[in-house]
Amino acid sequence: MLKRYMYILILLTSVAAQAAGTRATVTKIVDGDTIHVNSNGTILKVRLIGIDAPEKVTNSKVRRDSNRTGDDIRTILAQGKRSTNYLKSILRKGASVTLEYDLQQYDRNGRTLAYVYLSDGRMLNELIIAAGYAVPLTVPPNVKYRDRFYRAHREAKAAKRGLWRD
Repeated sequence: MLKRYMYILILLTSVAAQAAGTRATVTKIVDGDTIHVNSNGTILKVRLIGIDAPEKVTNSKVRRDSNRTGDDIRTILAQGKRSTNYLKSILRKGASVTLEYDLQQYDRNGRTLAYVYLSDGRMLNELIIAAGYAVPLTVPPNVKYRDRFYRAHREAKAAKRGLWRD
């Protein structure tokens, strides 16, 4: 019985910490869906939950994306650069952000998975999709904002924003 209460206490503490968010400072913008931040002296490689931006360098994922979409690799790489440039236009090195975690905090590559909030309270993940520079990517169990992301994607596509302009 005590073990069960300890588990519940640990779970509630974890949920409270997630709700409060982790403050961090941006140190690098890697690409359209990955940034590095400094959180209490630790550099975290942060993969934005729920979004997938095109690749900006040739790798196995860009080849898979090319096979899946029928787009040539050169087109995908150009879109990846545009996506990264958009992110750099709204987020700068040194900016303060807040990280919110979902159920799974790390991916198989050891990157921190997070929803990232700008100092004005806007969610970066959603902004990128709404501007048309990424698509929703739902990977359970991190599905907290899935509906918001799909709604933003439909609106961006209908309005021909970002990569949908072409």
